[in-house]
Amino acid sequence: MTPEQVLAEFEKAGALLKGHFILSSGRHSDIFLQKALVFQYPKRTAKLCKALAALVKAKVKKRIDAIVSPAVGGIIPGYETARHLGLPAMFVERQEGVFQLRRNFHLDAGMNVVVVEDVVSTGLSSRECIEAIKKTGATVLALASLIDRSGGAAKFDVPFIPLARIKVPSWDGAKLPKHLQSIPAVKPGSRGLA
Repeated sequence: MTPEQVLAEFEKAGALLKGHFILSSGRHSDIFLQKALVFQYPKRTAKLCKALAALVKAKVKKRIDAIVSPAVGGIIPGYETARHLGLPAMFVERQEGVFQLRRNFHLDAGMNVVVVEDVVSTGLSSRECIEAIKKTGATVLALASLIDRSGGAAKFDVPFIPLARIKVPSWDGAKLPKHLQSIPAVKPGSRGLA
């Protein structure tokens, strides 16, 4: 699946939104990828995650024991990618503001994990997820995502495997471009969830 085909799936689902958005990072953008609109369609989600699973399989040469994703946005693509890889799927969620495994999910020291995300913007949630996994003694082999909207700017201490990469501009709230200054901002992300 080419990056153009990935973005076409988002467009067909009405998930490529234009307006004034506050991203989970706190930065502002005139474009938002509302992946929930993609994930409401099981066939579309399966198609994207099957392609991501194939890319992970091609790039990660070591044995993978589990897929772990950050809640909330990474749960569906993490599960679906794990299904295509024949692996267990787990997720970390915030407790007192810090990602950790809950719900009796467990990783043993020495297990090999791939983190699967939906859309990476700044990479903060991904880095926090990776850190939570490392605290268990497991090894993070790679981070995979459907879309890298940072255009390659987000950096990680593990290999990053995006299915598609785009550069979407974002701005500090105090330095908005003219075209966003008169448009009320909305915050469609999930970072504020407990």
